[in-house]
Amino acid sequence: MREYNFDGIVGPTHNYGGLSPGNLASALHGGEVSHPREAALQGLEKMRFVAELGVGQGVLPPQPRPSLRALRALGFSGTDEEVITRAGQEAEHLLRLTSSSAAMWTANAATGAPSEDTADGRMHLTPANLQQMFHRALEAETTYAVLRSIFADEKHFAIHAPLPGGGHFADEGAANHTRLVTPGHKAVHLLAWGRSAWRDDVRHPTRFPARQTYEASQALARLHKLEPAQVLLPQQAPEGIDAGAFHTDVMAVGNQSFLMLHELAFVDPQGLLKTLREKLGDGFTYVLATNEELPARDAVKAYPFNSQVLTLPDGSMAIIAPEESRETEPARRFLERVVAENNPVKRVYYLDVRQSMNNGGGPACLRQRVWLTDTERAAVKANVFYTPELHEALAGWVKRHYREDLRAKDLADPKLARETMTALDELTRILNLGSVYDFQQ
Repeated sequence: MREYNFDGIVGPTHNYGGLSPGNLASALHGGEVSHPREAALQGLEKMRFVAELGVGQGVLPPQPRPSLRALRALGFSGTDEEVITRAGQEAEHLLRLTSSSAAMWTANAATGAPSEDTADGRMHLTPANLQQMFHRALEAETTYAVLRSIFADEKHFAIHAPLPGGGHFADEGAANHTRLVTPGHKAVHLLAWGRSAWRDDVRHPTRFPARQTYEASQALARLHKLEPAQVLLPQQAPEGIDAGAFHTDVMAVGNQSFLMLHELAFVDPQGLLKTLREKLGDGFTYVLATNEELPARDAVKAYPFNSQVLTLPDGSMAIIAPEESRETEPARRFLERVVAENNPVKRVYYLDVRQSMNNGGGPACLRQRVWLTDTERAAVKANVFYTPELHEALAGWVKRHYREDLRAKDLADPKLARETMTALDELTRILNLGSVYDFQQ
């Protein structure tokens, strides 16, 4: 079984809308001029870098934005051009919400479980409903269509519909999921959550909203047919959420036998680590940052935990961190300590994903982890696995179709929507996805 990192291609409407309460970077950069072409090319370069390390790499497409279907459902009628013009004049905030390119953060696209962990021996994926934020909730239907197109063989793959139930089952995807495994032990799935719809014994954050519910995490474990002993449901620390760690992957990241976390990632982190050691044995290693060593504000600013931790072909691990982690001294010193200690991580690479970071998404936000056997990999017929030829095709596609700069007022330009549809229609042919978008139906 091999891990593939499916990165989201940054969309043509990449902009800084400031739409996400609790996401400090999004709020800080709201209203600034964005650079969609640069952002998409930065993402492609990250994919190239990971692939050249010998790690499995795939791509997921952007979504059509603005969402004309959503605008029509909200009462705007007429031609596509008339819908966008009227929305821009009467409800500029709605136009910003429906133009978000946040689907590029594919850590929120779905939660998965590999076939070796599931009772039916299939790889499972459940698209996240992202009910906590309106602009993200628009993604689920298209994500479901895309994943069903890529992983179409039902003999090998179980692609579930997004969880129902609105806020009661609010699901934020793999940004709250960590899979850990050691030789001779079954994998353990951490399905973290920030609030409960029904339990009255839970502390909640007071400054920012908790997004994932306990009930959603329970449902994912059932859907993916995981043994109860394989599943842990740790609560995100309310103090961490209030510091800006809206998802678990802002304060913790794990890979195979290794977990890197901040003491404000979870309620009772020491108890969680003890349980993990009991389940995974002595092969389990971790590095814990205290708030004194790495203040939460610096962890949220620099995103050292929103790094990718990757297993390389020689069995060692490497961290792919954002440049901001190198530039922020407490974050850099912490990562240097990780490499110096007795664990599988031997190197840190710093990459420039600043266009994404300015909206609150680091390297880990940009990828969905999917575990596939060789047989399962062969069952995927879409052209979504990284090759130098695909990279060249995608880079050329971006340069042909993406604007260099994008300002808030540009979202009201009907030509932008037409440019985006033209680009995405071509992209589905490059990736061999079929008609996955509503405008293609």
